[in-house]
Amino acid sequence: MTDARQNSTRTAKRLALAALLMFGFGYALAPLYDVFCELTGINGKTGRLSGDEAEAAPVDFSRQVTVEFDTNINGELPWAFHAVERRKSVRPGEVAKAVFVVENNADQPITGQAIPSVAPSKASIFFNKTECFCFVRQRLQPGERKEMVVRFVVGAGLPEEVRRMTLSYTFFEIPASEGLAAKSPARKDKKHKAG
Repeated sequence: MTDARQNSTRTAKRLALAALLMFGFGYALAPLYDVFCELTGINGKTGRLSGDEAEAAPVDFSRQVTVEFDTNINGELPWAFHAVERRKSVRPGEVAKAVFVVENNADQPITGQAIPSVAPSKASIFFNKTECFCFVRQRLQPGERKEMVVRFVVGAGLPEEVRRMTLSYTFFEIPASEGLAAKSPARKDKKHKAG
C-alpha cells in the first residue's frame, strides 16, 4: 500500500510542477515576444530612444529616406484621424517630427488608443521614437480636436536598399469602464482616416 501511495504522491508532485512550469511559461510569453519582436523587427514594432540619445546619433547626410504616414480607425470609433503631412523626407540619424490630428465626432466623451507599426518589417528595428502618443489613452470630449506629436529617428544603420518606409497608426476605442479608470495625460493629438 505504501508503494501505491508513494507513486500517487510522486505523480501529484510532478503534475503540480508541470502546471507551475506551464503557468510560468504563459506568464513570460508576452514579454518574451515583445523582446523578440524588438530584436528582429517582426510585427513592425519600433524602438524608443531618449532625446539625448537621439541628439547624439550620427546623421548620414549622404542619403534620404521617405517616411509615409498612414492613419486608420478601427471599428465603429466615430473619430477623424490624419497626419498633417502624408510623407516626410528624413536623413538617417536626424530627429524628425510628425504631427497628427484627432477629432471626436460623437456627442459623448470617448477614449481611444493608437497602436503603431512600421513597414517593411526589416526597417522597423531602425525606426526609433523619442516622443509618441501611441499606447497612451486619449480621452476626447464631444467635438474635441487634438494635435499629437511623434518625434522619431531613422537609424543610420538602415539598409541602403530601404528608401521608403511607412509608419502606420490604428486607433482603437477603449471601453468606457476602462477609459474612466485611466485618464490620459493632456497631449496634442489629432485623428483622421487616411485614404
